[in-house]
Amino acid sequence: MSTKAQTLILFGATGDLSRRMLLPSLCALDADELLPADLEIIGTARSEMSSSEFRNFAREALETFLPAHRRGGMADFLNRLHYSQLDVTTPEGYAELAAKVGEDREVAIFLSTAPSLFKPTIEGLAANGLADGNARICLEKPLGTDLESSCAINDAVAGAFPECRIFRIDHYLGKETVQNLIALRFGNILFEPLWNAQHIDHVQITVAETVGLESRVDFYDGAGALRDMVQNHMLQLLALVAMEPPGSFDASSVRDEKVKVLRALRPLTDAESVTGQYRGGASGGQIVPGYDEELGRESNTETFVALKAHIDNWRWHGVPFYMRTGKRLAERVTEIIVHFRCVPHSIFPDARLKPNKLVIGIQPEENITLSLMAKVPGIEHEGMTLREVPLNIAMPDAFTGKHKRIAYERLLLDLINGDQTLFVRRDEVEAQWAWIDAIRAGWEAEGKEPKTYAAGSWGPSASIALAERDGVSWHE
Repeated sequence: MSTKAQTLILFGATGDLSRRMLLPSLCALDADELLPADLEIIGTARSEMSSSEFRNFAREALETFLPAHRRGGMADFLNRLHYSQLDVTTPEGYAELAAKVGEDREVAIFLSTAPSLFKPTIEGLAANGLADGNARICLEKPLGTDLESSCAINDAVAGAFPECRIFRIDHYLGKETVQNLIALRFGNILFEPLWNAQHIDHVQITVAETVGLESRVDFYDGAGALRDMVQNHMLQLLALVAMEPPGSFDASSVRDEKVKVLRALRPLTDAESVTGQYRGGASGGQIVPGYDEELGRESNTETFVALKAHIDNWRWHGVPFYMRTGKRLAERVTEIIVHFRCVPHSIFPDARLKPNKLVIGIQPEENITLSLMAKVPGIEHEGMTLREVPLNIAMPDAFTGKHKRIAYERLLLDLINGDQTLFVRRDEVEAQWAWIDAIRAGWEAEGKEPKTYAAGSWGPSASIALAERDGVSWHE
């Protein structure tokens, strides 16, 4: 799809995601002159307000969440904004929305609403001609709570939009370093010949948060860490690390290779997963309550999960992928660590050689570090003394450009331009859910309950044992 959108419709335009991410991202794109000159943005929500009041709402959001140096030409951006009040569950408002869009306009739609509202929204759009032509639709997660509910959502969307016009968003794919992982692997001859079971011992993926429930109480208790983080973000990272080289960097080729990885994931045994739930402790220098205290009741929802996954194909035979994620952990960090194997024979009898390690930092800092063994400078040592040194390429602007972009900037721009490469295809989503559902079914069959861990720690001790049984330590 090569046509650029002329109208962008934001459903849930007065919500938290819109305030924090969508409106600031669009304004930043406009300041960099990346939006089509004729693009109009129509916000819609249940709130009663005029277009002028919506612009004031947007201005406050931009002044709060977008750095001043990225708001260039904010007045021009605000002039792009319009508003149309709409209760998505009733058909009346869609005609007014269609009238504001006008005829013969290329339309892109962003749904930032509860998944339960997707079906009536899509039916309303289709009934009023807003799904016709090249109209494309972007869906914000969660896309269901299991494979069955995900299929129901996808069926509802497919009733009005073909797959080539459906954009399922995973904002991690908009991060510069995640995209740089693709460049690192397939733009350099150095790594790809070593990117296999013969040279890689194991891979670790960590997504750690220091926050607790915040404002997501109802959603999170119904989801848990496995559904909230592993099913989407972490499995997408795993797929990018493990996929075969695509024939070209286009939507079909990249996503074809990712889904092969997801379908090759081996079902977990009970010993290959650990769940946890935080209790009160110290986080960020403050005493914080436990999950049950924040929730106001007892719950078996996991706030931490650690997994040992295997990909059953030739490239990754015997290579474990250790994944962990959780809330109220010791540090906020998202990173991928590729541990290479040790040299087959050391010629340095007194040296304690460490295997090379590639650390891909995604947040809070975006960087890539390769650890190497090097000689300790000087001549006072007998023989050759070696130590581990980092080859750090986190120089200023290496991965963030002149300024650090919001991940949604790239994805919104791709939606407007009609490029699906960094969006998730239906078969990917369903392969992810099939693997996750099998894990949850195993937990239920075994009566697995979360182990407690103190807020501010790295999770339950069982997660340490999960890796150390194989002689592996988590990267911290």
